[in-house]
Amino acid sequence: MKVTLDQDKCVASGQCVVAADDVFDQDDDGIAVLLDPAPPSERADDVQQAAAVCPALAIMVQD
Repeated sequence: MKVTLDQDKCVASGQCVVAADDVFDQDDDGIAVLLDPAPPSERADDVQQAAAVCPALAIMVQD
């Protein structure tokens, strides 16, 4: 799995961090930060959930 994040689109909702806190974090301004662009397969459901709940559609996941 490959994860990409468009930080320019991020609206600092923090939903990705709630869904997958070992893959995403937030900077001091609340903008999402991608911690692991290739998370292990057992995190796939959480990463897919993070992408689905992102209000800015800033997270892309490729299998």
